[in-house]
Amino acid sequence: MRVDLVLVGQPPAVPAWQLGDLWAVPDSAAGLARAIGERLPASIADAWLFWDPALGAPDPEAVEAALARPGDVFHAGLRLGTGGLPRLRDMVGAGMWDADPPAEIEATSWRVSFRACLARTPVLRHFGGPGAGYRTLDAAALEWGRRCLDMGAFVRHMPELLPAAAALAPSPPSLPFVDEVRFVRDCSGTAWARWALLRAAMVGDCSLPEAYRAWREVSASATPGSPGPFTEWYAARDAGASMDGPRVTVLIPTVDRYPYLRTLLDQLRRQTVRPTEIVVIDQTAPGRRDGTLPGEFGDLPLVWMVQDEPGQCTSRNAGLLASCGDYVLFVDDDDEVGPTLIEDHLRTLGRFRVDVSSGVAEEVGGGPLPANFRYVRASDVFPTNNTLIRRRVLGRSGLFDVAYNRGQRADGDLGTRIHLSGALMVLNPAISVLHHHAPSGGLRKHRARVITYASSRTRITHRQLMSATEFYLARRYGTERKVREGVWRCVLGTFSVRGGRARKLLKALVSLACLPHTLLELRRRDRLSREMLKRFPEIPEDRI
Repeated sequence: MRVDLVLVGQPPAVPAWQLGDLWAVPDSAAGLARAIGERLPASIADAWLFWDPALGAPDPEAVEAALARPGDVFHAGLRLGTGGLPRLRDMVGAGMWDADPPAEIEATSWRVSFRACLARTPVLRHFGGPGAGYRTLDAAALEWGRRCLDMGAFVRHMPELLPAAAALAPSPPSLPFVDEVRFVRDCSGTAWARWALLRAAMVGDCSLPEAYRAWREVSASATPGSPGPFTEWYAARDAGASMDGPRVTVLIPTVDRYPYLRTLLDQLRRQTVRPTEIVVIDQTAPGRRDGTLPGEFGDLPLVWMVQDEPGQCTSRNAGLLASCGDYVLFVDDDDEVGPTLIEDHLRTLGRFRVDVSSGVAEEVGGGPLPANFRYVRASDVFPTNNTLIRRRVLGRSGLFDVAYNRGQRADGDLGTRIHLSGALMVLNPAISVLHHHAPSGGLRKHRARVITYASSRTRITHRQLMSATEFYLARRYGTERKVREGVWRCVLGTFSVRGGRARKLLKALVSLACLPHTLLELRRRDRLSREMLKRFPEIPEDRI
């Protein structure tokens, strides 16, 4: 394995390096971008190690150990203080990847620092170097890391890259405000950059003249751009998972959806990899419960459980605690699945050497999937209607938080905990199910999913507001600042609709008239979430 060492800045002394070539580059985004552009075409290295000589000499054994792991980019940014940066990112979004794992563990993280960053050469050939327009290399590294992760490269924080004494007292990088604006523009688009500037001026992060000057400088420069999804995965050289006797539990909670459930169970009969058990948790009211259905599928390894009090979390937890598989496949009772669903998930786990394999759901009447759900990438979602997970991962994260028992985002909460535990999750759009969004049963039983994002963007009178459980999720894994900005984005979203100018104007007028009620309702739901925080989380541990 050949690894070239790139020293960032002028070193007082040049360390010995036996794995490849060694050279120094300026400590600037433009300097590093220029050096990569000049040397990359002729490079024969398998990977490049970018390194700050102030950290001491890099450890060749740590570098080789990292390259033996699944992943395309390895860095020690969180140990070097990049967590939570840039702060302006709070204004435009707070997804799973924005929750920083502990700096002491290996985990997926885009918060890269070129002070300690190991990148496989195919990644550099695909994405190039950092954006040359940034004033600081620290901000450029964050944008480069986000760009790589968004477009399909596996970016992993690996604290073992650093010598033991190098990260005892990390000093967070200081980012110029203009670099933060540039980051938002490059990663989220021009419209969100303008919104972030407005919010920054409103909360006092900058003055109006500062916002104006920053916008003039950023808008006059080009974005780094993206060549498209990264497809040269290191893990693609793996042969795939063995199909010899995997113990797979299929977990299906159901409420009032017997016709859909019958279709799903019939399709599970045809799986090319037979499940060890199919655990069904029937929460249909006793007066409507169909006791004959299990007998119709006597050829399947059914474990039929009943639960009188419906609850998406208590039912799944009960099923998990009663199950025995080494792998758990989560599906919904109104899914339709192909015959290779289990096999495809198992092969994905083996091929990419990951802990969680998630597929996509083609929604009936839902239109095309978003662009970032059309290529393989590290996953920032945990869809409980099409995901296979190694059982041992649940031993680290715990099961479902009962706080979401009758509300939204139980899957987002568990997915975030799995992410924070360091597990590597992959989204493979080739693994698809058809999701019917049945008009009754499920969360609709509790009126928890009446207005959706899609309906709010197509119907004039629909407003998708943050639910109490979404407030609760935001507070569990974010700061008060992030919660506040989420509320502002929610209010802004009530004014959005698809269609022509007349339709957009009508939506704006309706939403403006409803604004007092919107604010009062959001305050009420926020108050409920604070009450929830006094009682929860309630997360059972998996007994594995």
